Amino acid sequence: MKDLKTNILDQTAGDLVEIEKALHENLQPNLDLVSKVAEHILFSGGKRLRPLLMVLCARLCGYQGSYDHTFSIIFEYLHAATLLHDDLIDDATLRRGKPAAHTVFGNSTAVLVGDFLLARGLSIAAATGQPKIIEIMADITEHMSQGEIHQLQRKGKLDLTETEYMDIIRCKTAVLFQGACRISALLAEATEKRERGLADYGYHLGMAFQMVDDLLDYSESTATMGKRVGADLREGKLTLPVIYALQQAGKAERQQMEQIIGDANFSVEAFETLKAMLRKNGGIAYTQDLAKEHIANARNALNIFDASETRDILLDIADYAITRKL
Repeated sequence: MKDLKTNILDQTAGDLVEIEKALHENLQPNLDLVSKVAEHILFSGGKRLRPLLMVLCARLCGYQGSYDHTFSIIFEYLHAATLLHDDLIDDATLRRGKPAAHTVFGNSTAVLVGDFLLARGLSIAAATGQPKIIEIMADITEHMSQGEIHQLQRKGKLDLTETEYMDIIRCKTAVLFQGACRISALLAEATEKRERGLADYGYHLGMAFQMVDDLLDYSESTATMGKRVGADLREGKLTLPVIYALQQAGKAERQQMEQIIGDANFSVEAFETLKAMLRKNGGIAYTQDLAKEHIANARNALNIFDASETRDILLDIADYAITRKL
């Protein structure tokens, strides 16, 4: 796993430097407070995966322009904005191992800086002069907002279905991955076939990425995750490992699981008990298998492209998404 991650970082080092530079140069707020809050979330250890996907997919389509790195940061600004808003809604205390922005700067400031980042991203998109790109960015923002609202409506509900869960992660996560990959084809003026292929790659990658994120909540430490282990359950979020295990458990085990889930202050011991029941009732394995299916579909979507170093990196990213520990 370390070798795969290192290989990706080594091959994309130049792009990541340019993306980081563009993130700094294009922030340009008029107020120092906006800079402080934006930098608190933007430069606290994010992977830059979404902008990197956009740059790589544009290159795969033969893009020859000079706007790719600048344009790619839209997806990091949008992602950071949603994190600011999500942490406030969830009353989260940690993000990437640091205090969540709203705990440092206040709720109102965190919300408004999130709004600023959304607007900044749309301004960068508008500079392309392509209405379809702007339309797609607006559609992504709408879907992400609706996904958050759907999740909020069903917070703490033990009858959340697998179908609802899939719709939530599609809106909250997969559409941003999908958009980053799809828009690269538009920027490169690629064929519709290539646009569809990259959209499929991004969608399946995003679905698998979120499922693995949800699994990590039951396997990694707070120091590794950068947020409190068990945070999803404490915030009332039921994810696929829990949803499936609840469906498969017998009456007694289901009641015990529901009791643990219903206590936002569950102990470490209770959480370990829950994890054991998730494994016993197939929740972990089922989620892993579905994530693997999505990665297989993501890899297959790239078959329309000729073999190249760039395609190999995108395939490696797909493999990393399913095997990562961080």
